[in-house]
Amino acid sequence: MVQQFEDFDANLAGEEGKTEETKTRWFQRIKKGILTPSSEKKETPEGLWSKCPECNYICTVSELREALFVCPKCNYHHRVGSSEYYDIIFDNAEFTELFENIRAKDFLGFTDLKPYHKRLEESWSKTDLKDAMRVAHGKVNGQDLVVACMDFEFIGGSLGSVMGEKFSRAVDYCIEHKVPYMVISKSGGARMMESAFSLMQLAKTSGKLSQLSDAQLPYISMLTDPTFGGISASFGMLGDLNIAEPGALIGFAGPRVIKETIKKDLPPGFQRSEFILEHGFLDFIVDRKELKNKLATVLTLFKG
Repeated sequence: MVQQFEDFDANLAGEEGKTEETKTRWFQRIKKGILTPSSEKKETPEGLWSKCPECNYICTVSELREALFVCPKCNYHHRVGSSEYYDIIFDNAEFTELFENIRAKDFLGFTDLKPYHKRLEESWSKTDLKDAMRVAHGKVNGQDLVVACMDFEFIGGSLGSVMGEKFSRAVDYCIEHKVPYMVISKSGGARMMESAFSLMQLAKTSGKLSQLSDAQLPYISMLTDPTFGGISASFGMLGDLNIAEPGALIGFAGPRVIKETIKKDLPPGFQRSEFILEHGFLDFIVDRKELKNKLATVLTLFKG
């Protein structure tokens, strides 16, 4: 109340032209609590609302989460990380994380705008992730499945030595336990801060998939927005089944780079999952809300 009276006095000092009657009404309104000082205005907390980048539909974050981060209006699939996919796919959101303690090292002492080891430290502190891929073993409608899922927020989901090692160990784990393997890709491509160490992972992961094939275990590659560069040039397109989410941007070089290179306009929807499906590079597109049941059906068919 003291603060209210001080604010009121300050207003009076700057309102010499107002009549005494107006000033009295102001005072009465403050006493009744109709007016409050601007310093006491309550701001809307951040993180309560989400705006769809496709149709601008605004909804609460809790509503979006209940819809599995799919826009209730236009079905736009928001980007999500490994935690959200594991909650969607695995029964009761229960799983065992594998190889979680592997971390990248700056073997080359690489520096661009900042040292690579600084980028790693910032990503570790901001995301609580060890690297751009997590591997988990759980059940999908009672059927075992190992899922390696990328997190784009960790240096753009880039393919580095740690991701290649986790991928390879996951294949070995699947062969040992006779479990199907699935990779959910979301990446900008190879991690160039690791130079040749990164590029070597393209051959390494592709070679491990041949071992999985020899063991007659299925490999499902799921492409989400975006999947580019070294991922699409290696294990991203080598699945026994290649599937994708609606509207996902998939390719090697980005559409802007291609357009500037060939100096021609690109077809509508170029490099979107619907375009890729039409041209024979995908087996089917699956809505996130149907993902778990589709996977369960596919795993049953592979068993048969």
